[in-house]
Formats: sequence, structure tokens, C-alpha cells
Amino acid sequence: MKRKRIYLIACGGTIAGIGTDACDLTQYKAGQTTWQEMVQAVPFVREIAELEGEQYCNIDSSDMTEAHWLGLAARVQAIVDDPIYDGVVLTHGTDTLEETAYALNLLVHTEKPVVITGAMRPATALSADGPLNFLAAVQTACDAAAGSYGVLVLLNNRLCAARFVEKMDTMQVDAFQSRQQGYVGIVQDGKPEFYQRPVKRCTQQSQLYLPVTNTLPYVPIVYCHVGMRGNIFPFFANDNAKAIILVGMGHGRVSEVIKNEVMALQQRRILCVRTSRTFGGMVTKVDEYATWLWANSLSPQKAKIVVQLALSQGYSAAQIQDILNTH
Repeated sequence: MKRKRIYLIACGGTIAGIGTDACDLTQYKAGQTTWQEMVQAVPFVREIAELEGEQYCNIDSSDMTEAHWLGLAARVQAIVDDPIYDGVVLTHGTDTLEETAYALNLLVHTEKPVVITGAMRPATALSADGPLNFLAAVQTACDAAAGSYGVLVLLNNRLCAARFVEKMDTMQVDAFQSRQQGYVGIVQDGKPEFYQRPVKRCTQQSQLYLPVTNTLPYVPIVYCHVGMRGNIFPFFANDNAKAIILVGMGHGRVSEVIKNEVMALQQRRILCVRTSRTFGGMVTKVDEYATWLWANSLSPQKAKIVVQLALSQGYSAAQIQDILNTH
């Protein structure tokens, strides 16, 4: 059987990290090895696929920017549009992996597999998880059926939909989970086994596209807490924020003090989106906050991505709400 042709885009992160010794799991430096060295560490991966690749960046993912996202989405789109490639694998730091995955899920329009992976332990660690994650990601990208699930996140042999995946632990190799939907599937015996298909719109069905500029509107995330003061909100208006993502208590609720401050922002045509600081459930419309948008089941950071991209394309508040509900 002819091998599939897979393109690797490396972005750095822990999977490319180097520690001082095999027991260094926290003090290592991320983004130190190249994509070629990653392939050399798993030489038999070339028996599975014809691999080409590039070093898009080599950074700690906490340094990932929106400009990186837009450039990365354009690069992935160009590759999947090329008929010689069957799929794309990206390696990325885990701290912001779920955000990059979701941005690509919204911006890349394709039916080819796009799989993003990383590692919780650096390449030099005893029992490093990166090589197996990389191998499983390539195995998944070789299966054409994987393209119908949107952008997939692969760690610890578990496949998660970009829309629902969350990093749930700071250190453990099973940090990435999809608690609200469950896993899309697993990789077993060298191939993906799929359980269920995401119901939210993604990739080929997405209503969002790459903006014409390489910048996105400023949309800060504001975390609410007991004793919170409202004096921070005028700053966002003065700093040209176009919307704010409000991380509220429970069902996206806030104190009267904060509600009044947000109402003042709305007078300056700044959108407010209600999200929750809890890790499960949905935020939906309530009469008390009737003029605010709501995030459905999106995390604050993913709601931010939707709002930024939708604003960059000139969508109205009602249209943005529809995308929050359906994507």
C-alpha cells in the first residue's frame, strides 16, 4: 500500500524541550529541538508515511500570539489545498494548544486530517511522552476519515475535538480531556478508532475565514471574583477593546457593581460575552443580562477567539451569538 504524504509543522513547546537531566520535568527549556530531530527520535515513522516538514516557530506556547495563529492557519490551508499532501500534523506546546487547535478548527477549511499534538514531558525526560504522541498523530493523519472530525488534538492516545478539548492538569500525561463531549476516539494498534462525531460546525462548515489583516480586535478576558472592584473596566474602553469576555460565577453571573460597569461599556459599543469560571455546563441567555452575549459551552479563551474572528469579519452581535452557539 502506498504511504500517505503527511506534512509536519513544528511550533516548539515541551515536545521539543530539553531538561538538565532525565528527571527534570519542570525546569526544562521548551522549544529547543527541531522537527528533524523529532523525526529522528521515531525513525520508523517514515515506514508509515512520507514526511515533509518545517519549523514554523520554536517557542514556549505561552509566547504564542494571535499573529502566529493567523500565519499558521494560512500555512495549513495552503498545505491542505495542495493535492500532493494527505494530511497535516502540528506539534505545539501544551499551555495554549487548545486555543491554537480551536483557532485552526474555525479558520482552516478542509476535509483532510489536521492533527495537533504535544507533550507533557520534555524530550530528555525519563519516559517522555512526546515520541509516542507524535507517532500516534501521524497514524491518525494517515486515515482520511479523520478529516471529517475537524481539527483533532492527540495526546496519550486519546483523540479530542478541538471544540471541546481542555488542558485539565499541569503535569500529568493525561492532561487533555473532553469532559463535556467525551473523546472522539483513541489510537489503538497503530490506527484511530472513532467513537463519535462532533456536532458543532468546524473546518469545512465553519462560517469564519482568515481576516485580510494579520491583527485581530482587542478582546480581553476578565475573571470575576468576590470583592472585585469595577475600576478596571474603563481601562478597557480607553485601550480600544471591542468586546470583553466576562468570566462570571456559576451561570455567568456577576455582582451589581460589575453589572453596572459593563452596562457603561455597552454604551460605548463594547460587546460583553458571559462565560463561566466553572468547568462544565452551559451559559445561556437570561433576562437580567438580556443585552449581553453568552458563550454556550465554550471556555472563556475559546469564546474570545470566536468573538475576535467574527468582529474582524464585520459580523453583527446577533451573528456572533449564532456562531458562539453553533461552532
